[in-house]
Amino acid sequence: MPFFRIIRRRIRVDAFGRIVRRVRLRRRARRTASLTSRRAFSLHKEPARAIAHVRLEHFARFYATLIPSGTASPHVFTYHRVSIRNQRTRWGSCSRRGNLNFSYKLALLPPHLADYLIVHELCHLGQFNHSPAFWALVALAIPEYRTHRDELKHWREPK
Repeated sequence: MPFFRIIRRRIRVDAFGRIVRRVRLRRRARRTASLTSRRAFSLHKEPARAIAHVRLEHFARFYATLIPSGTASPHVFTYHRVSIRNQRTRWGSCSRRGNLNFSYKLALLPPHLADYLIVHELCHLGQFNHSPAFWALVALAIPEYRTHRDELKHWREPK
C-alpha cells in the first residue's frame, strides 16, 4: 500500500513529495430537524412563549422584592428579548445582552420544571456563571432546584 499524505487539505502527496492528485473535500451533511420536530415546534412555539413571558414577569417581580435597596441595581433581572427556538440539546440560554432563549419543549414540561428552567435562565442575568452565588439565587425561588435539575436531565418528551 503506497504511503500518501494530504497537505493543505486538498493536495495528496506521495512518499517522494510528488503531487499525486487533488482531493475533493467532502462537506459534512448538515443535520436538519425532522418533519415531526418542525411540526411540534410550530404547534408549541406560541404556548411556550406565553408561558415564558408570564412566568418571567412573576419571577422578575419576586427577585425585585428580595433585592435590598442599595445593594444591587434594580435592573439586574431585566431581560430584553425572549426567543423560542427548536433547539436539539439545550433547554435554554441567556446572552450577555439580556436575551433569553428557550426551547419550544418548555410548553411540554410539567409546571414545576418549566418554573425551574425559567428561574435558572433569569438568574443568569444576576450571575452569568454557575457559581455558588448563582445557585443561591436559584434557591431563593426554588429551594428544591437540585431534584428539578436531575428530573429535567432525564425528562423525555411524551409521545
